Amino acid sequence: MSVVAAAPHTLTRRDNRRPVGVEVTEVDLVVTGRLPAELDGCLVRIGPNPMGGQPGHALVGEGMAHGVRLRDGRALWYRNRWIRTDRATRALGELPLPGPRHGLSDNANANVIRHAGRILALGEAGVLPVELDAQLDSVARIDFDGTLPHGFAAHAECDPYTGELFAVAYYHELPYVEHLVLTPEGRVRRCERIEVSGPPLMHSLALTDRHSVLFDLPVTFSPALARAGSRFPYAWSPGRPARLGLLPREGRGTDVRWFDVDPCYVFHPVNAYEEEGRCVVDVVRYDRVFDRDLSAPGESAPTLWRWMLDLTRGTVAAEQLDDIPQEFPRVDDRRRTMPHRYAYTVAMQSGTGVLGGSALLRHDLVRREVAVHDFGPYRETGEAVFVPRGPLSAEDDGWLLTYVYDGRTDRSSLVVLDAGDFTGPPVAVVHLPGRVPGGFHANWITA
Repeated sequence: MSVVAAAPHTLTRRDNRRPVGVEVTEVDLVVTGRLPAELDGCLVRIGPNPMGGQPGHALVGEGMAHGVRLRDGRALWYRNRWIRTDRATRALGELPLPGPRHGLSDNANANVIRHAGRILALGEAGVLPVELDAQLDSVARIDFDGTLPHGFAAHAECDPYTGELFAVAYYHELPYVEHLVLTPEGRVRRCERIEVSGPPLMHSLALTDRHSVLFDLPVTFSPALARAGSRFPYAWSPGRPARLGLLPREGRGTDVRWFDVDPCYVFHPVNAYEEEGRCVVDVVRYDRVFDRDLSAPGESAPTLWRWMLDLTRGTVAAEQLDDIPQEFPRVDDRRRTMPHRYAYTVAMQSGTGVLGGSALLRHDLVRREVAVHDFGPYRETGEAVFVPRGPLSAEDDGWLLTYVYDGRTDRSSLVVLDAGDFTGPPVAVVHLPGRVPGGFHANWITA
């Protein structure tokens, strides 16, 4: 094991929300069970990892990426690396990362994806993407070869058929949000301005085969919080309408068709699709966030809901699919824009906020059944990623990969489950040298 760099201070509180203080490289990891030889890639997860202090706002803190590289039934390495923001390079005594700047922050700590051959760390509120290399080291801050008008987004959805990437970028100085379409080669092909008030916190969007689904909900930029020094000045806006927007794939910004819904907030859609004159949108829904608690979205329980938009009448029917508190929904990415049967979520537990829980849930949305894989006491899991066994495999024929923290040993592991035997024992467990703190999103980056 080699220590690469250390933060100025670390915390000693035994809590997996606390940051880790060093960058680590560990090779030839110990594996219990048998890793499937078909898994050839890296499971990467990202989240805030504040340097020198207690965690503050749940969405703030220097980003850190964690990854385990799998190949030929072996776990070749584990690495964790801070995203080289300007704050991070100053703390580490390094030169600033090359590339353009946009906005007040460069904190790409929310998500990590691959598009057009680039691994990209993404952030909120107009942060530019940071390109990472295959070893998770920061390479440069990018604007997609000069084609990005302003900032980018924390969440982007890839159409599994066209290979295009869709996103909604918001920035507090703009009276509109920007709907972006990137080519498979990684250049912005379309940018449509959509007029909004607030401006709102648009964390994500959903895709159907014909539309982008926009979430214009009552969490907006707060000048008062900004003047008070908040690094993430967004708060619940009482009385502001909540609505869903359908934007035709090739439509103009004025072509959005709006559907009113009850006040709520959505960070993460599950999936969306159209059938028989309606648009179905499955989401994890909060009654409200950032109202009484301005530092974390934990004041109402996130639960699984379905909105059914009648495209003829212009009405919305809402149905709660499950009442267990849960977050970080995933489906088989090959099913995006079309009907899906299975959805995987993390069952939240008290004390972890909305970053993790002790169990994963598998929702069979055809049979309306819920299966539980509980990792046991003192353990905490995060977002699980489905990896199909092969390109033509069924929707439940593959594996779920997730990081699991054990509070008794203060260490984490990468756990591989058989999606077809969801409640059964893990197929394999990769033992890591330390912790992967509670974070945000994970993705499987294929070799």
